[in-house]
Amino acid sequence: MSRRSIERIGVLVGPRKTEAAQVVGDLLAWCRQYQIELRSGGEETAGTICEPLCGADGQLAEQIDLLVVLGGDGTMLGAARLIGKRRIPVLGVNFGWLGYLTEFTVDELFPTLEAILDGRLSIDHRMMLEVELYRRGESFPSVTALNEAVVNGTPAQMIAFDCYVDGAMVTTFRADGMIVATATGSTAYSLSAGGPIVHPGVPAILLTPICPHMLSNRPVVVPDSSHIELVFNRETDRLTLTLDGQTGFDLQPEDRLLIRRSEASFCLISHGSRNYFQVLRTKLKWGSR
Repeated sequence: MSRRSIERIGVLVGPRKTEAAQVVGDLLAWCRQYQIELRSGGEETAGTICEPLCGADGQLAEQIDLLVVLGGDGTMLGAARLIGKRRIPVLGVNFGWLGYLTEFTVDELFPTLEAILDGRLSIDHRMMLEVELYRRGESFPSVTALNEAVVNGTPAQMIAFDCYVDGAMVTTFRADGMIVATATGSTAYSLSAGGPIVHPGVPAILLTPICPHMLSNRPVVVPDSSHIELVFNRETDRLTLTLDGQTGFDLQPEDRLLIRRSEASFCLISHGSRNYFQVLRTKLKWGSR
């Protein structure tokens, strides 16, 4: 990436991050210095001091070369859906609580942008999941997730479903639900449910049952080339599919979910001076007493 390759930068501010307004103003001034156009997305920025793109996030992704996210990990997960299959580099600046994906500080924003223009920072391509629903022989448009796809019962209740990997029967799970996660999502909901920490460089998909009835139903890690199928046969189960904890869909008995690696990947700008294990120690207090 070079100075010539960046003509338009998008900025996305997380909900209720009013303290980011000054940073947006500073970013606008920085962009003018380098004759770069700044476009905004989301209610927090559209129509304020930078040019909105019809106030629609979906349109924002079509006309930018780089996206700056000012928020927390939830805002980054939303940015992944906003971008879809477009391979737009994303720079996350932490205005949230944990900031596992938004690993840059406000003080690091402009030095990092300078480094990006000079081609001195690398891009970490994070795997995403593609989820497709089949109902009575009909398929619905697929959706994507960066962290995980979760199926659980509503209200909170044990559900039953069959799980297949590449057509081979795994088992019939009886549990509160199932988390199908990427390595990026291994430190999110899956970790809280007892799943393993998986380095984001490992090409894998995690199957983490939520509170399984059988204690022997432990999490399973499969290759990223796997096609995972969840089949729901019990008519009394009321089911919900949730993607990255942000968007949800009701499921019906006899629905089938096919989950596989997406052709799209999330292009996350990484911090060259911090390695993965340093982030674990800093953000998750991993290994601390």
